[in-house]
Amino acid sequence: MAPVVHALQRTPGITPVVVSTGQHQELLMPVLEHFEITPDLTFTAMKSGQNLNQLSQRVIGFVDEELNRDTPDYVLVHGDTTTSAMAAIAAFHCRVPVGHVEAGLRTGDMSAPFPEEMNRSLVGRIAQLHFAPTVCNPPIFKCTRE
Repeated sequence: MAPVVHALQRTPGITPVVVSTGQHQELLMPVLEHFEITPDLTFTAMKSGQNLNQLSQRVIGFVDEELNRDTPDYVLVHGDTTTSAMAAIAAFHCRVPVGHVEAGLRTGDMSAPFPEEMNRSLVGRIAQLHFAPTVCNPPIFKCTRE
């Protein structure tokens, strides 16, 4: 996501707002420091002992509040985390278009990995823009009609 953030920051007429939900905070902080990115908004989504539904509820509430305060042209979500999926749902409910960075990865099995495969599949249905990290030749999954 860092190259995307930097490209948006250099683009005239675009004012990106970087939001951190705090999921995987221990992995995120060194990356933000390395790429010299400071989030404009930080939300501590993670709470000790919470389950995925509680996390989902908190993220949807936070994103909904922010989108109602200042409606962006797009919401870009990254990867396959629960926070990305819930941010995409909140944006969809607020009728804000979604772009999915690191889109396209699929196992085809909703339980492996859990819950990441469901998250990326859900965001894939919601997103209008899909930014895949790799080209797959030949495609892993083929759609056929019988």
